[in-house]
Amino acid sequence: MYEKSFSKGGEMFMKKRGFTLIELLVVIAIIGLLSTLSVVALGTARERARDAVRLSDLRTISIALELYYNENSAYPTAATAVTLGAGNYACLNVSGWDATGCTTPYLESVPVDPGSNDYSYTSADGSTYTVDAALEGISGDLDGTIQLSPSGILDV
Repeated sequence: MYEKSFSKGGEMFMKKRGFTLIELLVVIAIIGLLSTLSVVALGTARERARDAVRLSDLRTISIALELYYNENSAYPTAATAVTLGAGNYACLNVSGWDATGCTTPYLESVPVDPGSNDYSYTSADGSTYTVDAALEGISGDLDGTIQLSPSGILDV
């Protein structure tokens, strides 16, 4: 604080004028540093949360596909990669992938990637399948492109 002293009638008085420019700049710099650090930490937490949702979605899709396989002795076929959760692949019922109105669904609403990526499903002959997805960061021993198959989730 900037202080100015003066005397009046032999007594010393201190008059406070406020903060100096240097003090204000130091406080502003500290606040700026703290806010930058919190924004970076928040971005990392959001990335991890989206990756956790992706892994959970893949487990949900896996369970639905295994239920379908148990009743039909094959997985739904899609010779070329299709985007799950969109168009004709919005739900999974007894007849396979369907656009809307799933009757007796295994998966009433196919999960959609929480980011800008898509889940890509392929099954040429119904004996096996793959679902491709992409993580934003590292989750356990998985990072980058991952793939769901009947044997589990693997790093590709």
